[in-house]
Amino acid sequence: MPRTVSVTLDDERVAKLARLAERMDVEEGTLASVLLAVAIDQLDVDERGIADLLDAIPGAHGRARLGIEQARRSETTPLHQL
Repeated sequence: MPRTVSVTLDDERVAKLARLAERMDVEEGTLASVLLAVAIDQLDVDERGIADLLDAIPGAHGRARLGIEQARRSETTPLHQL
């Protein structure tokens, strides 16, 4: 059964997602779901590899913590509402 996952993106990535969705004539949430699914499918299942990948993203830890804090305060938007 599908589950809803909230994802917080910076303004630059939101704009890029919006442009891509417009060019493809799909909803932003649909495109975001597909892109995330493809990225997850392409990951190596080795937990160390995933941790290394996440550690290589500039500012990822801080953004993840911010996202958790925002979710706890109900300050997120479900992807299907984007």
